[in-house]
Formats: sequence, structure tokens, C-alpha cells
Amino acid sequence: MNKKIIAVVLSAVVLACTFGACSKSDNNQNNHQLVTQTTTQLVTDTSSFKLSYTQSDSLNPFEADTLNNQVVQNLVFESLFVLDESFEAQPSLATSFTYSGGKTLSVTIASGNVFSDGSVITAKDVVYSFNEAKKSFRWATSLSSINSASASSDSVINFNLAYTNPDAHKLLTFAIAKNKTDKKGYPIGSGRYKFGDGDGMVFLEVNPKKEDFNPRFTRIPLVNIASSESIDNALNIGNISYAFRDLSEGSSIKIQCNKKAVNLNNLVFIGINNRIGITKNEYIRKAISLAADRDSLVKSAYQGYGKSAVSVFNSASAIGKQTAVFNSSSDTAAAKQAIAQSGFDKKELSLDILVNENPNRIAAARLIKQQLEAVGFKVAINQENNQAYYSKIGSGAFDLYIGETKIPSDMNLNSFFTEKGATRYGINISESKTAKAYTGYLNSQNEIGGFILAFSKEMPFVPLLYRQGMICYSKSLHGDMQGYVDNYFSNIQDWYYN
Repeated sequence: MNKKIIAVVLSAVVLACTFGACSKSDNNQNNHQLVTQTTTQLVTDTSSFKLSYTQSDSLNPFEADTLNNQVVQNLVFESLFVLDESFEAQPSLATSFTYSGGKTLSVTIASGNVFSDGSVITAKDVVYSFNEAKKSFRWATSLSSINSASASSDSVINFNLAYTNPDAHKLLTFAIAKNKTDKKGYPIGSGRYKFGDGDGMVFLEVNPKKEDFNPRFTRIPLVNIASSESIDNALNIGNISYAFRDLSEGSSIKIQCNKKAVNLNNLVFIGINNRIGITKNEYIRKAISLAADRDSLVKSAYQGYGKSAVSVFNSASAIGKQTAVFNSSSDTAAAKQAIAQSGFDKKELSLDILVNENPNRIAAARLIKQQLEAVGFKVAINQENNQAYYSKIGSGAFDLYIGETKIPSDMNLNSFFTEKGATRYGINISESKTAKAYTGYLNSQNEIGGFILAFSKEMPFVPLLYRQGMICYSKSLHGDMQGYVDNYFSNIQDWYYN
């Protein structure tokens, strides 16, 4: 009987240790726990995420005029390279590139890349796209320094450069499209989505050839919204989920949505008449630069959407970081000293600032007026309509003007330093030491430091800031929103709604 009792007790102990866990086993290294694995199936969404487009504008990337459609096309077409936040080129369709003979850039694309209709992308498709892009409103200026493109094989494209340029590959961000449309008349790309329609709606649907792309948003409805104001309102009330705002007029800053600043290569500057008046004197030009409080301009005139121009080049770029020479805040003492070195009497320190109807530039002109008056200048603001503004700049009828220009992705400044440059006005190109130093830099006759030194001494114009744009998106949209200019939907596969 005792043996039976002992056996029952031992069995109870074993069972207790097995199912209830003995109290001393918690710290035992041999203790095993049962792990249950669960598999979560990706929930797809065909209606929540919406983008705006302009129905009256073309969906062809080489014919579209509106920013609206250009943003949408970013999901449909790929390019040879894409630019990151620091304006460095990252390969997309390109796998490698080489420079040879000074003016030849050869780019190789991977074999096996296909358009959304399954046809293989070849070098001839790239050449076709380059020729179309070079004629387009969107890419004509940036591609003007590349003369031509030709296919040396199915996978190699040779670009003939107008001049030696080791950064020319950064310009190859134009869309690669097939030279035929699909059965419904939509242009064909190789991006993550393709155009489609049904039930009276135009939409984007996942490109079936992108087998490694598995987003939650498998269909993206496109909502016809033409005006900028209407796009802002649509974001506020939730009719669309996401938009890129250029902020060229600053009107979108008050949108009630989540926001992310996006670096642009748009330089806001003070154009200076180097030919006549007191601004012909280099010390006066230096004083203007020293008096400018760039940080204040970014914060107040541009509501924080900009980066102070502490270099001629964008400070977000590697070359901008390497060539920083300007203060981001004003140096009134140094400005007054430069005025004293100019030899001008206080009564002669009169300046006129020409500005157009752009609200950001008007605000900037008012701040600059205050900053210049703080060091001894007497300043008047001359606000004109756009036609009169450009007419006066072209004829040289100004002391100073507030301007803005988009610097190409290769950071080329020829628009300031060549006889036909769009922003050359006021600079005496034939006599400018800065222009000569810049030409020498492009021709590898001197280093970048020589150009920066010449610029700092002569100060042919005053870089103020590099303007930023803004990505806006619904407050109920989640994910680490990565997006850059011309690469707005970098990681859209990670975005989702609750």
C-alpha cells in the first residue's frame, strides 16, 4: 500500500513539474518554452491612398507641364539615376558608368529590365527617352550640357558632353519610357506602378513585372484637382492622401497635415549690378553680403523652409559642405568696415532693391532693407509686376534685385558666368575674375578653392539661401515617410493606414 502511495505521489510531482513548472525551474538553463509562430498576411488597400492629377494635362512624362502630373509619373517611370537628399546620384536602371576622352559618358544598364508590358528595356529606349526629354519643358535646361546620346550595344549608352564634366551622370534623372503607348493609350514605363482605368476612374495599379514590390496600396485612385489651392484644400479635408508642394509661392505652408521638408536646388540670391553705381565697388558688394542675415531670411521670409547659403553651392551637397565661406548670420561690424574701405561717403550709400510679386521675395526684400540700413545704407524697395521686373533686370536698370534660379543637379553655375546665362545680368563677364576662375575650374586648370577665393573677393552676387519644398500627407497615414525631390515615393511599400 505504501508503495502505491509513493508511486502516486511521484507521478503527481512529475505532472506538476511538467505542466505547472517546478518553482525552481525558472532560472534553469535547460528549461524549454513552447513558442507559437503566427503568420500575418499583408492586407492590401485599393482605395484609401489617393493622389491628385491634372486631367487636362498629359500623362506622358515628356509632355506634362504640371507638377501634379510630374509627381504621379514618379511612380510609373524609372530613370538611369535618382538623387538622394544630398544630391548624390544613386543607380536606378543604370548599373555602372565611366568617363572617357574628356567628353564621353558611357552608362550600362542591366539586361533583363522590362517595361510593364513585359518588353525588354534596351539602350535604344534610353536614347529615345533622352531625345524626348531634351525637347521637353521639364528637362531641357538640365540636359542642355549634353549634346547627344547613342547606343553602342543593347545595354550601353554613350552621352556626348558639351564640356568636360565629371558630374554629368547626375543629370540623367529623366524618365525612361517606351516609344509606344498601351492599348488604352497610356504611356508605358518600368516603375512600380502603371496607369489604368475603370468605372470612370483613372488610377495607378501595381506593375506585375515588379515581383519584389509588395505594397499595401495595390491601386491608387487619381483625383482630378488642377489648382494649387484646391490641392491644399483636398489635403485638409482628406480627399487626397499625399502631395508634394514646391512652395514657390509659399502658400501651402498652412496646410493641416503631416509635413516633411524636401531639399531643392533652388538658389535665392541678391543680383548686383557690377557695372555702374556704388555697387561697381567690390567692397560695397562685400558689405551687402556681410550685412545679410541668412538665418533670419530662412526663418521669417521662407517660414523655415530653406537652408542658409553658407556656400555658393547647396550646403546639403558634398561640394557645398567643402566650400562653406559665408556666415549664416549678419556681421555688422565687418560690413561697416567694408563700407569704410570702399571710400564712399555716407551720403552716397543709397541702394534700390528690385523685386517682383512673389510674396517670399517681397518679405525677403523687406528684411534685407532693414539689414542694410542697420550698417548705414539708405534703401528703397522697387516692387514691379513680373514683366517689368524681368525687363529692368535685362536692361540693367537696377542696383540690387532678389532672384531665384534652379541650379542643375551637377551644381553647374554657368548661368551666372557665361554671356548667354539666364542669371548673368549685372555681372561683367568679360572682366569678371570669378567668371574666369570658374571657367578654369570646369576645364581642370585650377581647383575649386581658386574659384571660391575669387568669388569671395569679387562677390559678383550674394547667395542667400537654398529653398526647400514640402511633402504633405494625411495624419492617418503611417510609415517612415522617405521622399526626395523627383523620388517622392522612395519607400511607399512601407506606408499604411490603420
